[in-house]
Formats: sequence, structure tokens, C-alpha cells
Amino acid sequence: MQNCLVTGGAGFIGSHLCKTLLSDGYKVICLDNLITGSKKNIESLLSNPNFEFLEANVCEPIINSSFLTLNYMFHLASPASPIDYQNLPEETLLVNSQGTLNVLNLAKNIKARVLIASTSEIYGDPLEHPQKEDYWGNANSFGLRSCYDESKRFAEAATYVFLKKYGIDARIIRIFNTYGPNMQKDDGRVVSNFINWALKGETIKIDGDGSQTRSFCYVTDLVDGIKKAMFVEGTKGEIFNLGNPEEYKIKELAEKIIELTNSKSKLVLSDTFRPDDPMQRCPDITKARDFLNWEPKVKLEEGLQKTIDYYKNV
Repeated sequence: MQNCLVTGGAGFIGSHLCKTLLSDGYKVICLDNLITGSKKNIESLLSNPNFEFLEANVCEPIINSSFLTLNYMFHLASPASPIDYQNLPEETLLVNSQGTLNVLNLAKNIKARVLIASTSEIYGDPLEHPQKEDYWGNANSFGLRSCYDESKRFAEAATYVFLKKYGIDARIIRIFNTYGPNMQKDDGRVVSNFINWALKGETIKIDGDGSQTRSFCYVTDLVDGIKKAMFVEGTKGEIFNLGNPEEYKIKELAEKIIELTNSKSKLVLSDTFRPDDPMQRCPDITKARDFLNWEPKVKLEEGLQKTIDYYKNV
């Protein structure tokens, strides 16, 4: 049986990844300091003999005898929602810099295959649309979102150095907007905000006029892409956009959620957009389609309904 490490494994995406890796027959070590993750997300996994939870900070030295037998390392640890990384800017800088270096060094020393989770935020407010992996981005290095955007860019640069200097078996994924069960209610992302406001019949507040666009990938589709990026042969040194290329205006998303929840919530638009908030965000997933034979399968309405059902019961 092969062994996997998932940093950030008690988080939204990490918990789904841990669950499916166990179902696929792997042993899984979940490392999380619970700064934004939750033990509730992995509660059902704790009794599985092939699952181990370590409450630890990946920014600290990684010393654990069970790590010596790792075959695969998934580095997902990081605050990821704007509210979280703006409330935890220093922690965000550290996990994506020192934390990433710790993971890369461990991968080098034990010769494990490693996947580094980056983000669509490295493209900033893009001047290219949709965004391809060879686009360098238009990010602000000195602003509210910089702690996340720039530390993820550092993580990618560090991965490049370890690939070229040490020949480690590493690949990078850039995650676009993802949603689904295990998202925190108050994480500040539009899907969780809009659904929970709609369920309570509260006003749905939109930054600007709602014309900014996003693409929304259901979490099970994303996890399938993460696994393919790791396990498909020939992915060493590659970068893959993982997201849903179907693009929606934020106002359209809010209207769809009101319809699905049968809510009496009203939309309220504002005069201003968030600082450095991208006006368009949509992945070009041609490379993932061709290289990994991957593309999302869950339609927005189906995924939203599953997410609504989850929030009704938590």
C-alpha cells in the first residue's frame, strides 16, 4: 500500500482529497494546524486504520518517522478565501513560502512525488482571457490580496528551482473558483455567502454591479483533476489550470441561488468593486483536457443544489 501526505488535509478541498485517496486504497497522513481547516471535515475518516491526522504546522520543521515512507505529497495548506488570507496575511505568506520550501525539501530528501497547489490568483486581474498556463499575469505586489497572490507566485518559483536544481518529481496545479460541501459558511466566497444569505432570506450584497465574471468548479471534479495531475505519468515539471471553463456573471450566480433556494432575498448592488478584484476569471483547460483527459462533469445547478443541501444540514 502506498502512502500519501496531504498538507491542509482538514480544509475544504483537502478533506475531500483525503477521503477519495482512502477510497482508492492509499494510506493517508493529513497534516493541518486547523487555522482555517476543521476537524469536523475529517471526522468520518478518523476511525479508518489507513488514515492518520497530525495537528501540526507545515511551516515548522517536518520531522516524523512515518514521512520517510511517503510516495506522494499533496501541498494544499494555505488560507484560500479573501477573508481568511486578509485576516491571516503573515500566516499566508509563511505557509506558501517556508511551508512550501519544507515540503519541497522533504520531497527531495525522500524522493517522493509532489504536487504544489497554486491558484488562479497568480494571474491577478488578467489582461488575457481566458487564462492559459503560459500567461504571466497582472498581479499587484503591494495590496490587500498580495499576501496570497505573491506568496503563491513564490511557491511556483521555488518549485521551479527544486525541479531544475535537484530534479525532484514535482508538478503545479492552479486552482480556479471551487465550491461544495465542507466550505466554511463564513469564508467570504460568493457561493457560500450567497447560499447562506438566501437560506436565511437575507439581502444578497454584491460588490459593484455584478458584471464581474467567475467560473465555478464543483469540488469532486477538482479532486479528480488533482489526482490525475499527480498520478498520470509524464506530468513532472508541468503546470495545469484546474477549473470549470463555464463563465457566469456574479449577478447571474446570485439569481440562480435565489431560484434554487426559493428564497425571498433581494439583490443589492454597490458602487464599488473590491480592491484588485479581477473583473474576469476563467480558465483555459485545453492542457488538462489533452494531457490529463480531465474536464469538469458536474453542472452548476447540480453542484449548487448539493451545496445548498449541505448548508441546510450544518
